[in-house]
Amino acid sequence: MTKTVQFSQVGEPSVLSIIDETVPAPSADEVQIQVHAIGLNRAEAMFRRGQYLETPELPARIGYECSGTVTAVGDNVKHIKVGDAVSTIPNFSMNQYGAYAEVTNMPVTAVTHHPENLSWQQATSVWMQYLTAYGALIDIAKMQASDYVLIPAASSSVGIAAIQLCNLIGATPIAMTRTAEKVEQLHQLGAKHVIISEQDDVVDAVMAITEGRGVNIVFDPVAGPMLNTLAEACAPLAMIFQYGALSADPTPYPLFPALQKGLTIRGYTLFEFTSAPERLNKAKEKIFDWLKHSQLSPVIAKTFEFDDIVAAHSYLEANNQLGKIVITL
Repeated sequence: MTKTVQFSQVGEPSVLSIIDETVPAPSADEVQIQVHAIGLNRAEAMFRRGQYLETPELPARIGYECSGTVTAVGDNVKHIKVGDAVSTIPNFSMNQYGAYAEVTNMPVTAVTHHPENLSWQQATSVWMQYLTAYGALIDIAKMQASDYVLIPAASSSVGIAAIQLCNLIGATPIAMTRTAEKVEQLHQLGAKHVIISEQDDVVDAVMAITEGRGVNIVFDPVAGPMLNTLAEACAPLAMIFQYGALSADPTPYPLFPALQKGLTIRGYTLFEFTSAPERLNKAKEKIFDWLKHSQLSPVIAKTFEFDDIVAAHSYLEANNQLGKIVITL
């Protein structure tokens, strides 16, 4: 028997429960993993609340990211073997697979090796954040060293990944955060500039930083009314990536800034990228190499024990973290 997290109704973190179940042998094209660490993501909280891109089929499993040791492989699995240290790429439906478990089966397309210099906690904090940021900033936007990149919700794991990738390429990361509490830490993590959205005039601050030009790329998981302000802060022909919907408020389309500046306002999710094998493999190779040589380094905000999954989700939704929240087993 193994412990698995599931929920039978949508709602607050308290709907999560731990059950005992028997995990079947992996089917063809599946890999079974003894889980050592689990990475939490905002998408999972939205899934738990019934506010995600897919509706949970109750009772539902949950979880995109884990790291651990391979204990069995199904038919057709060639490049993964028993005993391998692996981590997971979020390219599957949580209605079919879930990472919140002591032992879990995963599709082989979601299972990959990671550099040996990473701890289990770091390994479970890689693929969601770095692939999300890489796919938008590098693969699609073709970020250049001359670019200014505005990063709302910069203290999230994906926001920090975006800051690190900007610095790797030589672009200028401008972090946005709601209050002054995390300003110094964001600077320490590589943000060249930090804008406090509840205190600063965002457009004026951006124009001062960019000497009146505006930013070339916006990488935004929040949406809501702030989208109009972000558009005003853009340079001509800038690209806005809307990759999340953390705001509960409506998101009006910024028509006049878009027309005046020729903006591209683009919906984006990681799944667009992970469903394209050639693009994904190129990104995996680059990210693996950067991690191996410590040019990228996952930031862990806080760790919880597996039995404390409800507390971990409550902490996730409190928005106090700086980096990744990790469950250890």
